[in-house]
Amino acid sequence: MASVLSYESLNHAVAGAVGSMTAESVFFPGYKKKIQNYTHEGLLALYRGCFPAISSLCCSNFVYSYTFNSLKAVWVKGQRSTTGKDLVVGFVAGVVNTWLTTPLWVVNTRMKLQGAKFRTEDCTNNYKGIIDAFYQIIRDEGILACCNGTFSSLLLVFNPAIQFMFYEVFKWQLLKKWMKLSSLDVFIIGAVATAIASTGTYPMQTV
Repeated sequence: MASVLSYESLNHAVAGAVGSMTAESVFFPGYKKKIQNYTHEGLLALYRGCFPAISSLCCSNFVYSYTFNSLKAVWVKGQRSTTGKDLVVGFVAGVVNTWLTTPLWVVNTRMKLQGAKFRTEDCTNNYKGIIDAFYQIIRDEGILACCNGTFSSLLLVFNPAIQFMFYEVFKWQLLKKWMKLSSLDVFIIGAVATAIASTGTYPMQTV
């Protein structure tokens, strides 16, 4: 229990949350169709849904990082972790994260769509904020509507699991050569691990 409630787990969780918020804030417009949105709806359309997206990502990465590092601390207990253990821990952490944060992503998607020129029939409400969106969804569609897509989202837990697995492998390989990694080293191995995971799981993301 001490490993689960440790400062180290909290430290990893906060770092993951802040890092994801920073990346999302910088690259958020790049996730949209820039030319189409800018031409038809103006520059601010590129940032529609920015706050709920950043909030959802912050909570999601906090939960995932905290769960991953807590489970790893309990299972590994200070010993050298293995590739298999990292993959299993990453998968379990992804499942926990999906079950806990799917409602936030449902609200995030609804708020991104609202106000768009091309509306969908199932998203025509006017949400004033995250709390109001939760209230309207539960009131009009029931509480289970907040969990829409949970089971299909479970397919994507392989993405962070594979990412963290390769990250740990690359990190330990480099630590065999160097006693300490620089921020640039961590950035590069994180980028490479993310690229491998995204490429490998892209078909599931498409589905």
